[in-house]
Amino acid sequence: MMLGLRIARWLAPVAAAAAVSSALGAGPAQSAPVTVEVATARTAHVAPHTWIPGSIVSRDDARIAGIVAGRVVWIAEVGQRVSAGAALARLDDTVVALRVADLQAQVERAQSQAQLSHNQLERFQSAAKIYPVSQLDEARTQLEMAQHDVARLTAQLNQAKYETEQSVIRAPFPGVVTERFAQRGEYLQVGASVVRLVNTEDVEARATAALAFAGNVKPGQAASLRVAGEERRGTVRAVVPVGDDHSRQFEIRVALGKTRWPVGTALEVSVATGADRTAVVVPRDAIVIRQPHSYVMRVVQNGTVERREVESGSAVDDLVEIRTGVSAGDRLVVRGAERLEPGQQIIITDPHPAADRTPPRGGEG
Repeated sequence: MMLGLRIARWLAPVAAAAAVSSALGAGPAQSAPVTVEVATARTAHVAPHTWIPGSIVSRDDARIAGIVAGRVVWIAEVGQRVSAGAALARLDDTVVALRVADLQAQVERAQSQAQLSHNQLERFQSAAKIYPVSQLDEARTQLEMAQHDVARLTAQLNQAKYETEQSVIRAPFPGVVTERFAQRGEYLQVGASVVRLVNTEDVEARATAALAFAGNVKPGQAASLRVAGEERRGTVRAVVPVGDDHSRQFEIRVALGKTRWPVGTALEVSVATGADRTAVVVPRDAIVIRQPHSYVMRVVQNGTVERREVESGSAVDDLVEIRTGVSAGDRLVVRGAERLEPGQQIIITDPHPAADRTPPRGGEG
C-alpha cells in the first residue's frame, strides 16, 4: 500500500503537466466573426487648406441719396422691404411743379414766336423781288433765334419735369431699409443720403487671407464655408490679390446663392494653402485614432483583418489623405474597426457602401 501511494504521488505532477501541455496545444478560443462595413482606398486630387474668418455681405448695400433738394414729406420705415422701383422717400415738389408750369408757358410762347417768324420769312421769299436781300436775311435770323429759344426752353422744361419725377426717391434694387438718415419735415440737400438699403437675397461671403496664399486661390474654385458647425459649399467668385502695408491680406468673394444666413453673419471659409496633388484617400471613419498613433484595419484575402499604422494628411470632403500605410485598392473597415483585433474573422455587410466612391476633384474639408 505504501508503494501505491508513492506511485500516485509521483504520477500526479506528470498528469498535471500533461493537462497544461494539452491546454496550451489547443491554443486560444476562436472569437466569433464580427460584422463590418468596408470601403476601398482611392486616389484623389487634394491640397492643404486652412480656415480663414469672414462674413456674409450683400452684393447690393447702398446709401440711397436724392439728386434734388426739398423738404421730406414721407420716408420708408426701418425694416420695410421694398421692390426695385418702389418709393423710399417723397419730397415736397410744389416749387418744382410751379417751375414746370412757368416753363411750359414760355415754351408755348417761344413756339408762337417761331411760327410768326416762319410765316414772315415765307412772305418775304414769295415776293423776293420787292424786298431787299438784307430784309430776307434778317427774317431768316429771326426765325433761327426763335427756334433756338424753343429748344432752350424745352430743355429747361424737360429738366424741371425730371426733377419733379426725382422728388420721389426710388429703390434701385430690391431690399430692406436698414437705416434712415433723414426724418419727415427735414430739408434734404442735393446728394444727401436718405436711407440705407440692403439686398438680403443676393448675398455672398467675404473673407481675407494672407497674401502668401493668393496664388493658390482662383475664381471658379469650390470652397467650403461653415457657421457654428453647419457647413455648405460655395464657389469662389472673385479674388482681389492686393493687400496693404499693414494687413498683408487679400480679399476673397465666395458666391452662395440663396442662404438663410443673414447679412453680417460671421463664418469661416476654407482656402487652399498649397499646390494641388494626387494622393491616396480613405473615408474618415476608416481611421482609428489612438495615442500616439492612428491605424486602419485592412481586409486580407482569407476574410480576416490586419492592423496598419497610418500617417494622415489633408482632407477631401469626407475623405482623408493617407501618406503612409495604405495603397490604392486596399479594402478597409469603416464600421466596427475599433472592436477588431489582428487576425479576426469578419463578415462584410455592404460591399459597395456610399463611402466607397471616387472623390471629387478639389481639396476642401
